[in-house]
Formats: sequence, C-alpha cells, structure tokens
Amino acid sequence: MMRALSRLVVLAVAIAGLAAPAAAKGIVADVDDHLVEITTDFAGQDILVFGAIDGPGDVILVMRGPAGRVAVHQKDRFAGIWVNAESIEFDDVPSLYGVASSRPLFEILPNDMLDRYQLGVGRLRFETAEEEPYGIGSFRIALVQQKRKQGLYADRVGRVTFIGDTLFRANLHLPSNVPTGTFLIDVYLVREGRIVDAQNMPLVISKVGFGADIYKYANSRLIAQRFGYGVAAVLVSLLTGWLAHLAFRKR
Repeated sequence: MMRALSRLVVLAVAIAGLAAPAAAKGIVADVDDHLVEITTDFAGQDILVFGAIDGPGDVILVMRGPAGRVAVHQKDRFAGIWVNAESIEFDDVPSLYGVASSRPLFEILPNDMLDRYQLGVGRLRFETAEEEPYGIGSFRIALVQQKRKQGLYADRVGRVTFIGDTLFRANLHLPSNVPTGTFLIDVYLVREGRIVDAQNMPLVISKVGFGADIYKYANSRLIAQRFGYGVAAVLVSLLTGWLAHLAFRKR
C-alpha cells in the first residue's frame, strides 16, 4: 500500500507537467504489480489501479483477459436425457472481463460510445466466423451467463474513487480460476461525454512453482495424446487403403 501511495505522489507530480488548461487532456496510470504469480493455493486477488488526471473528468477502467474462441452449446432433451444440440462458436471472446468507473457508465458516455468501446458486459460484441444464424442472441446471453457463473465476468461495475481532485484508485478483481496469459487494462479519461485521453497497461498472469509443473505436464500429456490420436488415425487410414488395394488386386 505504501508503495502504491508513493507512486501516486510521483504520478501527481508528473501530471503537473501536462498541457495547459486551455487544451487540457491527460491521464497517467499504473498498477501495483504487473505480474501476478499463480500458485497451488491461489485464492484470488485484487489488482490496484491508480493514477492522476490533469483536471476535472471521469475515469473508466476496463480489464480484459486473453481472447479466444468459445463454443456455446444448446441442450435439448432426447430420450429422457439432456444432450448437446446446436452449437455456435464465437471468436475473440475475452477470457475475463471487468469494468470500474467514477460514475455510472450511462452518466459518463452516450450509448453509441459505450457500444463502440464495448464498455459493460452487456455491450460486448461476440462475433462468429460464419453468417449469424437465427436466434444467435440467446447464445450470446448464454455465453455471458456461463462466464458470470464461472466468476470471470463481473456482475457489476466497480468503483473508481478519487483522492482529492486529481488522484484516483480502483480495485479490479481476479478470481481464483483466472486464466493465465497477458491481460490488458485500458484507462479512459472522459470529459463532457467524450473520451479525451486513454492509456493501456499489460498485466501478466503466470503459474509458478509446483502448480506450474502440474499444468505444463497436463498440457504436454494432452498434446501427446492428441498427437498420438492423429498418428493412429493416419495409420488406420493407410492400413484400410492397403487392405482395400489387396482386395481389389485379388479380384
């Protein structure tokens, strides 16, 4: 905490050298730690984001985890049991998503800007590689519900707190099941319904110690299994072709 407060003071001094008030726009921010190490007993952690602005304004923070492809399945009842029926794959889905703001988002920016910057879980755009099928909206809702149930998408917008007129701070939560990889934290300075400045910062989540060894071993086993299955499939295909060739020659 003392380290964060001292860095806040440094940021406040740095912000004093920004542009003159007539053309004022500027924000400086940082996190208390750019590397989070995941051990076997990791139970979640709050990330402290702090900074300073050069004058009146609102601040919005967005944390996104590494994006990837996610399949969402629709379940139907068949012969008395639930089975996966139709499915849709969404691209560039953030593995984790969280937002914090100094005021309610709808009071800071108009809807079109919130949509453009995807500020808020309900405004995330989940795109598909293929043409969007009928009823895709229900799959998007199911995806958000799934992420919320896993604790990876925040249920509510966090709070950015000002210390005086220029210094601010906020906590962004990492759950115990946070995925590894490089996260991105975007910080926006908003004035009169417009984003006038922005900054982004990386946050690396990495497994360490015995937990990392288990993780690497499990993944190497999975890769080996998949490779083995692939080789087996090729061998079976070659063997089938060879037997068919022999049968054809005998005829």
